[in-house]
Amino acid sequence: MTSKERQRELERARYERVQARLAQQQAAAKKRNKITAAVAAVLVVGIGVGVTVLTKSSDDKKTPAASTAPTSPSSAATTPDPNASSSPAQVGYQKTGNAAKDVGVPTYDAAAAAKPYTATLHFDSGDLTFDALTTKAPYTTYSFEYLAKKGYFDNTKCHRLTTQNIYVLQCGDPAGTGAGGPGYQFQDENLTGAAYPAGTIAMANAGPGTNGSQFFIVYKDTQLPPNYTPWGKITGSMDVVTKIVAGGEVDADPSRPGDGKPKLPATIKSVTIK
Repeated sequence: MTSKERQRELERARYERVQARLAQQQAAAKKRNKITAAVAAVLVVGIGVGVTVLTKSSDDKKTPAASTAPTSPSSAATTPDPNASSSPAQVGYQKTGNAAKDVGVPTYDAAAAAKPYTATLHFDSGDLTFDALTTKAPYTTYSFEYLAKKGYFDNTKCHRLTTQNIYVLQCGDPAGTGAGGPGYQFQDENLTGAAYPAGTIAMANAGPGTNGSQFFIVYKDTQLPPNYTPWGKITGSMDVVTKIVAGGEVDADPSRPGDGKPKLPATIKSVTIK
C-alpha cells in the first residue's frame, strides 16, 4: 500500500468514525425527544389523580396538563396562578385563588398529622379504601383529612380518566372541571424515589409547590416523573375504579385520545376517615 493509499484509508476510517458518532448523537437526540414528548404527553397529580398530570390538572389552573396525548395528572401545560403566594421553598398552607368550595384553611398540627389513618371513598358504585402515608407526606395527608371532615369532597365527580400511556382516575375538584381547588396550596412531599404502581394515590399539581385538593388514583402501573406527591396506598376494592375504567372515557379533545371524562358515574358521595 502506497503512502497515498494509506492516507486515503486513514481519511476514510476517520470519516466513518465521524459519521458513526453523528448517527449515535442523532439517535440519542431522537430518543430524548421521544422521552420529552412522552413526559409532556403524560400529569396528576393531579393530583391529582390527575394524578397531571396530564391535561386538566390541579387547583386554580384551567388548561390540561402536559401535552397532547394523555398527559400527566398534574398541570404541566397550565400556568400557575399569578396570585399564588407559595413557592417550592415555602412550607405550609398558603392562600391562593378562589376556593371551589370554601371550607377555610387548615392550621397544621404536627402531632395530629403524624397519626395514621385509613380513608374510605364512598363512590356511588362502591367503596374504595386506602391507607394514608402520614409519616411520608404529613402536610398532604393532614390537608386531605381536614378537607374530608369538612365535607369538601362530598358529591364531587372524578373529572378525568386516562386510558392510554398513563392510567389514572383524577378526582378532588368540587367544580368537576379540573380547575377547582380549596383556596390554598402547599409544598410537595415524598418525591425521592417516587414511583406510581397500581394502587398509588398521589397529588395532581400545576408545578412545584402547587398541591391543593386534586388527586389521582393509579389503577395500572404508570410511568411518571417523580413530581407528584404519593400519599396513599389502596388496600381494598380497587374494582370500584376498574369498573369505571372499563366503561371508558369521553374524549374531551380529539387530539388526546384516551383522556377525558369517565362515561360511567364516578362520584365520591362522601369520605370516611378512621
